[in-house]
Amino acid sequence: MAKTELKQIKIKLVKSLIGASEAQRKVVAGLGLKKQNQVVEHYNSATILGMVNKVPHLVQIVE
Repeated sequence: MAKTELKQIKIKLVKSLIGASEAQRKVVAGLGLKKQNQVVEHYNSATILGMVNKVPHLVQIVE
């Protein structure tokens, strides 16, 4: 699928990374999130949704 066909989603870091494992920190960094309450936009792809599903307690999909 072309990127123009995919819908963009907003992902927000809602909890601190203090106490999170190193693997969880790397997933959050891979999403481009650094600070709490920061929002980034990504295309709605299987890769991005898989990353969000790895850390559902730390991030939230915002509409």
